[in-house]
Formats: sequence, structure tokens, C-alpha cells
Amino acid sequence: MKFKIRRGLNLKLEGEAEKITTVQEQIDTVRISPSDFHPYTPKLLVQAGEEVKAGTPLLYFKEHPSVKVCSPVSGEVVEIERGEKRRLLGIKILADKAITYQKFEPFDYRNADRAALIQRLCDMGLWPFFRQRPFDVVANPLQVPKAIVVSAFDTAPLAPDMDFIVHGNGPDFQAGLDILARLTPGKVYLNVHDVRTRSDIFLNARQVTVHTFSGPHPASNPGVQIHHIDPINKGEVVWTLSVPDVLCLGKSVMENQFVASRVIALTGSEMLRRRYVKTVIGASLKPLLAGNITHPDSTRIISGNVLTGTHVGMDGHLGYYHSQVTAIPEVQEPEFLGWIAPGFSKFSINHSYFSWLRPGKKYILNSGLQGEKRAFVVTGEYEKVFPMDIYPVQLVKAILANDLEQMESLGAYEVAPEDFALCEFVCTSKIPVQKIVREGLDLLMRETA
Repeated sequence: MKFKIRRGLNLKLEGEAEKITTVQEQIDTVRISPSDFHPYTPKLLVQAGEEVKAGTPLLYFKEHPSVKVCSPVSGEVVEIERGEKRRLLGIKILADKAITYQKFEPFDYRNADRAALIQRLCDMGLWPFFRQRPFDVVANPLQVPKAIVVSAFDTAPLAPDMDFIVHGNGPDFQAGLDILARLTPGKVYLNVHDVRTRSDIFLNARQVTVHTFSGPHPASNPGVQIHHIDPINKGEVVWTLSVPDVLCLGKSVMENQFVASRVIALTGSEMLRRRYVKTVIGASLKPLLAGNITHPDSTRIISGNVLTGTHVGMDGHLGYYHSQVTAIPEVQEPEFLGWIAPGFSKFSINHSYFSWLRPGKKYILNSGLQGEKRAFVVTGEYEKVFPMDIYPVQLVKAILANDLEQMESLGAYEVAPEDFALCEFVCTSKIPVQKIVREGLDLLMRETA
């Protein structure tokens, strides 16, 4: 079936990665951040100075003790980062030059029952790849999803080409899909793009139902796809995974070891050598950025894309779920004349500048808010870029009012913070919409658990 997304926005930015893949020769440190698995409570399983292998459990979740997060590399745990009230902020590992893997017994995933398969995935540290709707959190292994959704393309600004990432990895990807098919009594949906998707690995995939999407961002968001294919009602659960997660899932199970390799795109106007790099989850970005940034002192380094990524800095690490690193200019001082200037090189969704006369132009956007916070008023801007049949402003205001019944009736079970990223980008009031939605989902999760 074909679906055309009509509302949204494609941000055309300078800095797309060239389709050349290099391998990060030396991974110095790896950092696992419990904040990537919000809102679960992490419980530490290792101590500073301890030697670990790739696949050694580092922590588990208090709410789901069977779900473990494992080390992507072998090496020494050099630091346990803690914040206020000894809150666990991160686990840093000094990586060995050659990765040593913790081996697991051979396992026939094609004939194993569902419970045994789930236990195997939890033991190997693969379960955190499974995200669920509602609430956009790590999936509960005790629940049974009505469907599983994999988006085979990414429409976010400067996003990596999933066809390029999956090239040469067909058996691993298909093995991942075979595993997913055994975890749900419903369908596994593999959603492709009508123009961007050309890989036979996606188009000829087995044990999946393929749907075709077209239109602007956020057409690639799982929440948007679920909304159009099979909307979520109260009490229902849908699991989602990204293409890199499915690749890791299939390769790890077939090799009986946790293989946390990941191909990422180095993008952005401030990146000198824009390319794809094969590294591991949580790897230090410093070796990749050294000598590769135009203006190191005035650049924002983002793990992820500019709409939903995390500001990590030059000494940061790759986020657990990210396949992209973006470098954009950091705002240093107020702009002369501001909005009064003609703005031939500025972007505006409302044609405030003459740059709209050049529809194919690519822009260099910085980290500035382009204004200060204002009253939260109804302007109709959210509806232009929000492609679900949901009232976004009313839902956000219901969250601000902690009105659980209104949140449920307005579609809170279907959304994730990333679905509101464009709303935040175009917001005249400069409201932190994604943060508000995240807090609202956390409240709803606590009250309905």
C-alpha cells in the first residue's frame, strides 16, 4: 500500500555525507549513557577498574531486571560518572586495540519458542534496540506487540542513506527480520520510500509487509507510519526498530556474540570531511572530529540530527541510537539588523525572506533560536508540519495542564517527542515542545502503569 504524507517540511542543509566508508582505526573510549534509556532506573553491574568483554552486562533496569545493556567493546571500565544524589550518568570504558567478545552458546533462533528467543536477546544485550509505542521507551519484554515497524529510510536533515548503510549486509538484515517475525502474532512492517529506496535488500525482504511512503519529513518517523498503517488504541503496543538496530540484531544472533558495530554519517556545514565511518555504539567522537571541524571553537557538535539530536561537544560520544553526527555553527553574538535584513541566505517557512524565490537552495543554519520565548499562542504553524490527524497545540496544552483524560483523547498514545521536532523548529513562541511531550508521556506512563 502507498501512503503520501502531505504535511511536513524538508530542511535542505549544507553538509551531506559523501558515500565513502572508512573504518575508525582506533576507538579510544566508549561511553554508555543511561539517559538514552529514559525513563528507566539503571542498576550498575560493574565497577571502575573492572575488565569487560564486548557483550559483558554493564547495567540492567530496575523496572525490567531481565533487560541488560552490554559493553560494545572489550577493555577496562575507567570511570563511573555520577551526578546529584549519586545518580548514574555514564559508564566510560577504555577500549582494547582488538575487541574480545563474550561468546554465547549456539542458538537456533528459527526454531526456538518466543519466550526462549526473548530471553536470549535480553542475555546478549540486544533488547534495548526494541522501542515501543506508546511512550517511546525500551519495550517491555513481557508484553506482546500487535505489530513491529521498521522504517527503511530517513527523511531527517542530512540523514544517512539507509540503502548505503545496508549495502553488502543482506543476510544480517534478513536474519534480523526473521527474528522479529517470531516475536509478534501480527505483522512486521518494513516501510520504504517511493524514490529513495532502491536496495533489493529492502524491496525483496521476506517475512514482512512492505508499505511505500512519500512526502516530506517526518514521513520516516515510525510514529507517523504507525498512525497511517495501524493506529494505536489504549492498551495496544507496537514495537519499532531502526535499520542499524536490525542489522546489529541479526549479525549478533548469527555470530553468537554482541556485535555493536555501526556505520555513521559525519554531516553538517562545519564538517570538513563528510563521509560514512564504521565505528561502534557509544564511541568517542574526538578522533573523528580532530582536524575535521572548520571552526572548533564556534561549532555545535550534535550526536544525531539537528532536530532531535543531543549536543555532545568535541569530546562527546555517539548516542546509543544515533547513526549520524552533525556539526553546525554555534551562535556567538546577536546578528546585526536581525530580521530587518533582506535575508537572501536565510530560511523561513513563512516566506519572511526573499530566499523562498530559490526553492532548491541549501542553507547553513546555526544554533540560534532567532528570538526569545513568547506567549504560547495558536498560530496554525504546528498543523502545517504535523502529518497526523491529531491536534498538536491542544495536545501540548493538555500536557502542560497535566490533564490525563485530555491527553488520552487527543492521541498521546500515538506520539513521540521526535514527531514534534518540526513543530518546535517552526514555533514562533520558541516553546521546547519535545521536552514537554517527553514529560507528558512520562506522566502518562506512571499514572497508567
